[in-house]
Amino acid sequence: MTPTLVLNVVGMTPALLPHAPALSRLAQQGAVRSLSTVLPAVTTTVQSSMLTGLPPSGHGAVANGWYFRDLAEVWLWRQSNTLVAGEKVWDAARRIDPAFTCAHLFWWYAMYAAVDWSVTPRPQYLADGRKLPDIHTNPASLRDELQDRLGSFPLFQFWGPGAGIRSSQWIGDCALHLMQTRNPTLNLVYLPHLDYDLQRYGPDDPRIPAQVAAVDAVCAPLIEAQQKKGGAVVVLSEYGITAVDRPVHINRALRQAGWLQVRRELGGETLDAGASAAFALADHQLAHVYVQRPELLSEVAACLRALPGVEQVLQGESRRAAGLDHARSGELVVVSDARSWFTYYPFLDDAQAPDFARCVDIHRKPGYDPCELMFDPALSVPKLRAAAKLARKLMGFRTTMDLIGLDAGAVKGSHGRPTDRPEDGPLLISSRSDLLPDGPLPVMAVKELLLAHVFAHG
Repeated sequence: MTPTLVLNVVGMTPALLPHAPALSRLAQQGAVRSLSTVLPAVTTTVQSSMLTGLPPSGHGAVANGWYFRDLAEVWLWRQSNTLVAGEKVWDAARRIDPAFTCAHLFWWYAMYAAVDWSVTPRPQYLADGRKLPDIHTNPASLRDELQDRLGSFPLFQFWGPGAGIRSSQWIGDCALHLMQTRNPTLNLVYLPHLDYDLQRYGPDDPRIPAQVAAVDAVCAPLIEAQQKKGGAVVVLSEYGITAVDRPVHINRALRQAGWLQVRRELGGETLDAGASAAFALADHQLAHVYVQRPELLSEVAACLRALPGVEQVLQGESRRAAGLDHARSGELVVVSDARSWFTYYPFLDDAQAPDFARCVDIHRKPGYDPCELMFDPALSVPKLRAAAKLARKLMGFRTTMDLIGLDAGAVKGSHGRPTDRPEDGPLLISSRSDLLPDGPLPVMAVKELLLAHVFAHG
């Protein structure tokens, strides 16, 4: 078997590759191909297709979350690997050679995966409202080993307004430690850094090349260490982030049509999913619209098609053809055009937003909120305000970290629909050019390609 390092450099595209010297050098030594992605091109869906070789209709990760109909609740960013159906790459490899080992480092659905080593963010939520950085590992003893060696995982640099290179560097150091102490046959490493500024500023912003170089610098020592011991290196990305300038308030449209219901809580309005005849789980440039009564489908679909920024409304056969014919999917699947994306907002007036809308709160919002990457621009000294609120929390006082704005127009990059140009989409680089077929590669071919790298001769 050939030890194979897989670096998932989120947001890396052929257009950005020239700003990454280490990755460009690897591409020149080996080969690079464009990846044709699945719908939606979002984290958990694409990763699940890569690792199982299945479309979303096969593995069930139809977005970064979905509506659990039996609970009448929307849940995003769950972590158990049992939510993903299908044979994973590590199961297939172990069938070929029981001596195969795998490290699953910060790819999603890491918890309870049947791998030898896993590490994933797992904050501690205290009764007084505090959130403490922490990780979940398998085996459990690896948690203390890593945090003793590397320090506490920088959770607030992994997501939120403070998200930056520090979290990717920690993950890179973690991966290097596993390479040096365990030498996994397959080392799956997730480096999220480019996700942040590409969404904050858009891919054409002059600040982006420096951020590409920053994550490239995290990759460089990992690639060097892997090649020194004769291992293979695969670099891939899940999606490309393209420029947007139009948020589509899909849930507000459904509410104005009389289908979406809200519940008032302490002056704010929250989605009442179970009481709604139709509502949307918004996830970047795709939205699953759950429609309770079949007789409403045509009317709801017509309403959505009329919304500026909507490119497609999939149902029936078109939903099946898109690989989203799954019980977890909405009865309608809505895709935006290239310059648009979907907000989750069910409230019509920002003054009626619930308290968590202005916080980093990925579990209570019924959809993805990229505004969590930015401080509210209306705050004059947001970092000072954040520090003061954190100090109050540390002294035991209750306070709300209401630092996030509600101006969706501040978001400049998004993803989810396949990009119009291959150079703006995801890529795959391999140190083994002989293992890559010519032309673009489908995301669902990644599983077999990884197996080919592990079990290749020569």
